[in-house]
Amino acid sequence: MSKVRLAFIGFGNVGQALARLLLRKEAELLARYGIAFQVNGIATAHHGVAVSDQGLDLNQVFRIMQEKGSLNILSNTAIDDIEEFLKISQADVLFENSPVNYETGQPAINHLRTALNLGMHAITANKGPVVHAYFELSELAKAKGKKFYFESTVMDGAPIFSLYRETLPAAQLLRIHGILNSTTNLILTRMENGESFEDAVRYAQSIGIAETDPSGDIDGWDAAIKLAALASVLMEYPLKPQDVEREGIRKIDLQAVEQAKLQGMRWKLVCSAWREGNSVIARVAPQKVPMDSPLYNVNGTSSVVQFETDILGLLTVFEQDPSPDTTAYGLFADFIHAVT
Repeated sequence: MSKVRLAFIGFGNVGQALARLLLRKEAELLARYGIAFQVNGIATAHHGVAVSDQGLDLNQVFRIMQEKGSLNILSNTAIDDIEEFLKISQADVLFENSPVNYETGQPAINHLRTALNLGMHAITANKGPVVHAYFELSELAKAKGKKFYFESTVMDGAPIFSLYRETLPAAQLLRIHGILNSTTNLILTRMENGESFEDAVRYAQSIGIAETDPSGDIDGWDAAIKLAALASVLMEYPLKPQDVEREGIRKIDLQAVEQAKLQGMRWKLVCSAWREGNSVIARVAPQKVPMDSPLYNVNGTSSVVQFETDILGLLTVFEQDPSPDTTAYGLFADFIHAVT
């Protein structure tokens, strides 16, 4: 049996969680799906590049990463750029997990485009390419007889895109409503317990869910790009994050949080998109939600999205306290769907 050859661009927390999941599920993949795999290439921003047509020893890779060494020692040749890396890897599947670019989706779009042109399935957890190049990459994948999948871009491993793709044929999506950014939800939850905005942000940074510069979360950019991804794919409307009316949570202080509690309400950063004629209107903004709202009891790093369709009415998907492992599962599920 030939092995499915894998390449990784980006090997941070999510990439490493995916590699560990693949190892843990290796016997099950073979027994249930007839899938055998080997990792031929790993390209990182800070730990070098490793390529081997015989397959890399992932446990050795983990040791090098833990020791903050360079993966270059695992390659027989110097690699100058990503296109060369992908060609040498001879991979069948690319996992693309580079940092998101809200404004252009690059360089991830180029990585995925190159992989598809080389005959690889392209799987990503990066929201940028979905928002800025979904239609192009989908058409390219179709032309090449390959798959372009991206389940982990919104709500980690929760089945959002595959839910529509596989189980809701001909259901027209009329409205999206929910909480899509777990960092701001955690900050607002901690503020309800009396913590200042600044301390709540520092806590989110300390556990690794907020960046050193947290503006992408607290100013609503992460929520806006996720909402744009959902609208682009599920509503088939090319929405960009710059098109989303956007307000973050910087103006929400402890007094506002306490006043909302007295009213039996809670502040949430709410994402909404809805059809209006031939257009889709989208908004991200803090709102006070009442007790009878499905958003009211979404605490900490949990998230929720509600879909209103023309057939089923309201459909709600809730995800509780995601982690790199749940994001990795979305990539893992996409891998199985792509190669079987």
